[in-house]
Amino acid sequence: MRATVSLWFLVFAGFACNYMIRINLNIAIVDMTTAKSGGRSILMCGNSTDSLNLTVGRDVVVKKTDFEWKDSERASVLGSFYWLHWALQLPGGLLARQFGAKCIFGLSNLFMFVMSMLMPVLARWDIKGLIIARVLQGFVGGMAWPSVHHLTAHWVPPNKRSKFITAYLGSSIGVAITFPLCGFILERWGWPYVFYVTGAIGMVWFLAWWLFVYDTPSQHPYISEVELVHITSSLTDVVSSTKLPIPWKAVLTCVPFWIALSIQWSTGWALHTLMTQTPTYLVLMFGWNPEKIGLWSGIPHFTRFVFSLVLSFAIDTLMATGKYSRTCVRKISTTICTVVQALLIVALVYSGCDPFLVNGFLLLAMTASGASTSGPLSIMVDLSPNFASVLQGFSGITGVIPGMISPFVLSYFTNDNNTLESWQHFFALSGVIIAIPGLMYYFFGSSELQPWNNPIPAVDPETAATNGNSTAKK
Repeated sequence: MRATVSLWFLVFAGFACNYMIRINLNIAIVDMTTAKSGGRSILMCGNSTDSLNLTVGRDVVVKKTDFEWKDSERASVLGSFYWLHWALQLPGGLLARQFGAKCIFGLSNLFMFVMSMLMPVLARWDIKGLIIARVLQGFVGGMAWPSVHHLTAHWVPPNKRSKFITAYLGSSIGVAITFPLCGFILERWGWPYVFYVTGAIGMVWFLAWWLFVYDTPSQHPYISEVELVHITSSLTDVVSSTKLPIPWKAVLTCVPFWIALSIQWSTGWALHTLMTQTPTYLVLMFGWNPEKIGLWSGIPHFTRFVFSLVLSFAIDTLMATGKYSRTCVRKISTTICTVVQALLIVALVYSGCDPFLVNGFLLLAMTASGASTSGPLSIMVDLSPNFASVLQGFSGITGVIPGMISPFVLSYFTNDNNTLESWQHFFALSGVIIAIPGLMYYFFGSSELQPWNNPIPAVDPETAATNGNSTAKK
């Protein structure tokens, strides 16, 4: 097996495990506590009830839970992962440049796995303990994404990036597996085992990552000579073999970079809103049991991954023809995962109480976000492979803030009174937030290599004079 192929699978599995830990609480919470409206359990497409032990039909369940949390407390629990998730995004990229992505990505994930195993104890102790644990998970886990961008920049030729970056959507497969897996666990063993099982799976991945991953092709002991030459020769003109000084002024005054950041906000809002709120929305709409909610929450993430693979191959093929610029093809993908997705999200919430339409638009909206691999996720590497991890640090900060804000915006609209109208207002606002940056990028954005990717190092006057004298003597 080629070294890049094995690396793809390990990065893929790493993001799958990362997202297992990130979202296991999103499905577990439907069994931990029940959303209310006016103090009563509620089905927005049925009747509310004062009984917390009512079972209606085969798949509709409203039952007593372990915790009685208000909407604001639920928002804190769901959003706390992102409160400090931004803080180590930029340092994570810088640390990857210093210590390597193997160390940073591996250890940050390991910390999240260990904390997952402690969640049940902390939740039963106090809601504050659970929130603190989630904050710490998000804080340390913030180093993961920017560190892997550093790995990608040093392992993957420019025209194959879209294909390799599909490994990042191991996150989608992680979600697609986690939701139904956790629904199965909830039905049989209860919510604490959601945290135990996902944490244990993550630790198995860490062992494989630590044993088989290397930061650069030249460090890999088993890579073939042909593959090594192909990678290094393709990166010669775009990736420096030495650590370059970061051109902070050029980066912070780069218009394409700021437009790209707005796209990260847009796609971050879409992903975190759907990923965090879908289980709660489905249980409020239809009152399904955890297993059914897990299934219908997970399927869209699988189709997201499949679409990302298909579109990434198509985008790389278009670029290989030489007829389309990198900016042109990135705009195609970015429009799909912003403007098109925004329309589908609005359609979802205005589909009323028809389960077929609701799940259909949910599936299409999440599928459309798969275009992010060949669009927004590739733009930062396009702009500057040498500083991809640094740019992704800024990108990560921007992209995770919506995950922190979104639950509180929703709780503002619902205010302990979950109605279909309040959810419609929230999703309509989300559609606007998602679409506007996509339109900005379509008209003003760029994905071309920036001049500051290869900054000219400052020359010491004394050294220059010495070199000049030496040349003159010759």
